[in-house]
Amino acid sequence: MTNEPIIDARSLSKRFSVNKQPVEAVTDLSFTVQPGELVAFLGPNGAGKSTSLRMLTTLIPPTSGSARVAGHDIRREPAAVRRNIGYVGQLNSGSFAQRVRDELISQGAFYGLGKSQARRRADELIESLDLAPFAKRSVQQLSGGQKLRLDVALGLMHAPPLLFLDEPSTGLDPQSRANLWQHIIDVRAQHGTTVFLTTHYLEEADRYAERVMVIDRGRMIADNTAERLKAELAGDALRLTFTSQGDAEAAASMVQRLAGRPVQTHQDHSLRLTAPDGARLLPTAVRELDAAGIRVDCATGVPPTLDDVFLSLTGRTLREADAPEESEAKIPMEGPVK
Repeated sequence: MTNEPIIDARSLSKRFSVNKQPVEAVTDLSFTVQPGELVAFLGPNGAGKSTSLRMLTTLIPPTSGSARVAGHDIRREPAAVRRNIGYVGQLNSGSFAQRVRDELISQGAFYGLGKSQARRRADELIESLDLAPFAKRSVQQLSGGQKLRLDVALGLMHAPPLLFLDEPSTGLDPQSRANLWQHIIDVRAQHGTTVFLTTHYLEEADRYAERVMVIDRGRMIADNTAERLKAELAGDALRLTFTSQGDAEAAASMVQRLAGRPVQTHQDHSLRLTAPDGARLLPTAVRELDAAGIRVDCATGVPPTLDDVFLSLTGRTLREADAPEESEAKIPMEGPVK
C-alpha cells in the first residue's frame, strides 16, 4: 500500500482568452490531498473553483503545471484518471427518460462492469442512498434532492476511491441539503471514499469538512482545518457592557492586557474586541474586572465563521465577493491563450 497522495497538484495554472483578452482563471495552484480526507474548496463565483475541478478531472487541460490524481498524471493518463474518480457536477442526473435503476446499470456498463455486477452495485447504492422508493421512476419524475442523490450514486457506480462534488447541494431546501449530506457521510464511512467538494454554503464546509482550502482570484489563500482558520485568522467576537462609560473606559485597559490585542469602546457603555479562544478569555476577564470593582452588566461571545476568515484574508466577506466582474460561468471550457 502506497502513501502517495490521492491528489497531488503542482503549480497548476489555467489561462483563457475572453474577448481577445487573457484571463488568469487559476494561478500556481499547489496542494495535496491524502486518501480518505473530506476537503472543502471555497471561494466566490469566478474565483477558480470549477476551473480547478475541471483540470483535476481532465475535462480541460492546464495551461501549465501538473497533477497526479488517483495515482495517474492528468496530462498523460486522462483515461486512467477518469476510471478512478467519480465526478458529480451541476445538473447532471443522467438521461431523464431512463428509470433510476436502469440508469445506474447503464452507468456500470459504461465503466465495464458485467450485467450481474452492475445490478448488484446499483442495488447497493439504491439502498445506501435511500433511492429504493424511486428506483422504478424515470429520472424526470424525481425531485431536486432525489436527482442529486442519483448523481452521487452515478458517480460511485464504479466504486472510485475519489469523488469530486461540484456544489452538490446548490438550490436545495435545508432539509434536502441535510439529507444529502447524511448520505454522503454514510457512503464515505462505508467505503472510505475521499471527497473533494466545492460549495457556496460555508456552514457545510465548517460542519463536515476535515480541511478547508480557500481560493480567491485564482490563487490559494488559505489551507487548514476550519477550526484553525477561524481561531488564527478570525477569533471570537466579544462584547462587554457596563453601567457607565467610565467603567467601560477603565475596563478597556485591563481587557486589552488580558487579550493582548486592541479593544474598542463604544458610547453604549460597551467594549468590543476579537480574540482567539474567546470562550476562555471572557470568564477570566469578567472575574478580574469584578475583583477590581468594575461590574460587568452583560458579556457575550460570538464564535467566528468561515466568512469571518475570508474577511480577514481579503478585506471583504465571501458574500460581498460573490458578484465578480467576470464569472467563471462566462469563461469558455476550452481555448487557453497560446
